[in-house]
Amino acid sequence: MTGLAIVLLLAVLGMPLFAVIAAIALLGFHAAGYDLIAVAVEYYRLGDKPGLIAIPMFTFAGYLLGESKTPTRLVRLSLALLGWLPGGLAIVAIVACAFFTAFTGASGMTIVAIGAFLYPALVKASYPERYSLGLVTSSGSLGLLFAPSLPLILYGFVAGQLNTTPTVTIRDLFLAGLMPGALMILVLSLHAMWVGRQLPKAESAFDWGEVWAALKEAKWELPLPLIVLGGIYSGEFAASEAAAVTTLYVFIVTVLIKKEISFSKLPDIMGESMRLVGAILIILGAAGALSNWMVDQEIPNHLFDFSRQHVHSAGAFLMLLNAVLLMVGMFIDIFSAIVILTPLLVPVAAAYGIHPVHFGIVMLANLQIGYFMPPAGMDLFIAAYRFKSNILTLARACVPFFLLVGFALLVITWVPWLSLALL
Repeated sequence: MTGLAIVLLLAVLGMPLFAVIAAIALLGFHAAGYDLIAVAVEYYRLGDKPGLIAIPMFTFAGYLLGESKTPTRLVRLSLALLGWLPGGLAIVAIVACAFFTAFTGASGMTIVAIGAFLYPALVKASYPERYSLGLVTSSGSLGLLFAPSLPLILYGFVAGQLNTTPTVTIRDLFLAGLMPGALMILVLSLHAMWVGRQLPKAESAFDWGEVWAALKEAKWELPLPLIVLGGIYSGEFAASEAAAVTTLYVFIVTVLIKKEISFSKLPDIMGESMRLVGAILIILGAAGALSNWMVDQEIPNHLFDFSRQHVHSAGAFLMLLNAVLLMVGMFIDIFSAIVILTPLLVPVAAAYGIHPVHFGIVMLANLQIGYFMPPAGMDLFIAAYRFKSNILTLARACVPFFLLVGFALLVITWVPWLSLALL
């Protein structure tokens, strides 16, 4: 207990999360009388996981897209297709942010890359400043349920090692996130139309010429979803192969064809993207060791026995889980939360009869909402820095969006069909 107390104290003082997890695993294995090499072995085992290569590949592709002019082209195309609607510019922001986040896997990058020029455009189009701030901040995390987002891949990788029945695959998760993600976009889009109904008619009429010009400009980005989803569901690619093909395609387009990224910038982009991957892998190895210890000590079974005494249905368990995961998402980054909580909670959810894929979508939806949940969501601080705004102002601006997406979350939680119908 003394060792655990010291680790927790160090965590409060700022000890890195992976070190906290690894230290707890080491203490657990030591107390159980196991050789401490078990923790190091878990890192070695990561190298034998064939699906793991998808994480660095998609991450690098996302960073390349972020450094190119892809955000500008996506916004132009979305504006040409949707700008004529009431609230059209706001809907453009929602759709463009969701698409971009799906490929970058980083809501903060979306706020910086796309929100930077959409926020002034929204204010110029007479949208209320508070609404504009809340929209670009909350929309940054919307795409995390769409393929090929890193949280989807990471959950599929971690849950796939748990030997659940039915099994969890990245392919299933890519399908499962489509309708829940679309529901969140629809809810925010309907609200945008309601807000935009009384605004001055600044949007231009639908123009086929502009649509065609925007399509031609974005012609290299449009095949990306087809490469990822089409390749996987046609059986031509595994997830790791789709990641490699996507990365090669994005590299050729951004560096060789568009020439928006010079060869001199590539080392910096590679380094930045691989630092994120390295952080994920370090946490993943430490969490894997901790997971093995928890399974050996039957902690998920004890947790289920405890919860069964107080929570008597799957629905009640999911509602309680929503509250817990929202708080987790507000304070812990999504990658750490996935690798720590998935091995602990998936067996408990399975004991309640909850499909592990549905559980994964509910879990990821909560964590993505936690990113902008007032008062301490991570995206609030990113947006405050980017838009030179007060945190309290941003928190108040995000409350309506939190409630709207929270309503969609309740529907996703209570209607498993949304996650499982396409499987």
